[in-house]
Amino acid sequence: MSRSSVMDRLELLADAAKYDASCASSGTSKRNSRDGRGLGSTEGMGICHAYAPDGRCISLLKLLLTNHCIFDCHYCINRKSSNVRRARFTPQEVVDLTLSFYRRNYIEGLFLSSGIVKSSSHTMEQLIEVARILREEHDFRGYIHLKTIPEADPELVAQAGLWADRVSINVELPTDAGLSRLAPDKNGATIEGAMGKLSGAITEAHDARRRFRKAPVFAPAGQSTQMIVGADGASDAQIVGKASTLYDRFSLKRVYYSAFSPIPEASAVLPLKRPPLMREHRLYQSDWLMRFYGFAPQEVQQATEDDGMLPLDIDPKLAWALKFRDHFPVDLNSAPREAMLRVPGLGVKAVDAVLAARRQRSIRLEDLSRLSVSVRKLRPFIVTQDWRPTLLLDRADLRARLAPPARQMELFA
Repeated sequence: MSRSSVMDRLELLADAAKYDASCASSGTSKRNSRDGRGLGSTEGMGICHAYAPDGRCISLLKLLLTNHCIFDCHYCINRKSSNVRRARFTPQEVVDLTLSFYRRNYIEGLFLSSGIVKSSSHTMEQLIEVARILREEHDFRGYIHLKTIPEADPELVAQAGLWADRVSINVELPTDAGLSRLAPDKNGATIEGAMGKLSGAITEAHDARRRFRKAPVFAPAGQSTQMIVGADGASDAQIVGKASTLYDRFSLKRVYYSAFSPIPEASAVLPLKRPPLMREHRLYQSDWLMRFYGFAPQEVQQATEDDGMLPLDIDPKLAWALKFRDHFPVDLNSAPREAMLRVPGLGVKAVDAVLAARRQRSIRLEDLSRLSVSVRKLRPFIVTQDWRPTLLLDRADLRARLAPPARQMELFA
């Protein structure tokens, strides 16, 4: 194939891969050095950024093997009934692209997903072949994340973990009813069954590595999944409950949330308007509360409104604190870490800094200005050596006082 043909397909299939949120990307302004000034570019097709457990930022080539698909999931832009341009790479072409990008120091790894062509097992074989060629024939030691297909032969799904650092299976939607209505070709039991087998294989490989030094490595970075938000009628409380179940049952590294978009080529059965991106953001915040702040799923669900939705104007931790004011104020000079993690406006690093500082001296209100973005949010919920909220915590208008002020949208921003 000519270079221009490869580049055309790269542009198309890299753009199609952006709907998969299982590889976290960071946003930035568009810049390049085509005018001869400066060095580098933020506009390279298919480049995304993921983050390792130790906080390192990893640049990945993110693309689909193909956007052809025999499935007709209503929320997916690449469904068979969608009128979009189609393209396809061979496994060797993906290998060549990955090595070319890697040798130019553009990337440190590969994130590869695909639409379903011919059959689930055939597509899974193609994905595995890419990873096998990279590892076996080129001794590629960069990061590989493979999106696996639960409907494929279980042995093929298991093989993916032998070549990839991380594997992921999209659970798609938070409810079985939503999945059967919007993704008729998929089955919730099949998806969770495949996730369970992967989880078991990861655990077995980890145990084997502890006993036998030369035991094969299997998906050392674990597995993740993604849920589509807003395509069905599931509430945030249901989504939080589903995410918690997945974490507990399959020891997932991450659950990603992706707000569906009706544009382009919307299915007639989907809502006409996409959910606000702030809803996706609030779900990520609730996810962090469970993973890093010690909140039980039921407590996060208690932060929702009467309709089961998280408030959009305030974050979930503040919403919970306003409902359970009897847990406050928290004395930062004596409270345990668990209690301080529930204070709105205090992050994990800030709490650890307070714990370290109070071993040397008493914490004062001015000390918090260096640890928190908004001391105003902290005031009603804390006690320091020189501050006590008195009746501030009992004010009926406390939510209005703490919510970010409304901003006028700019017409020509």
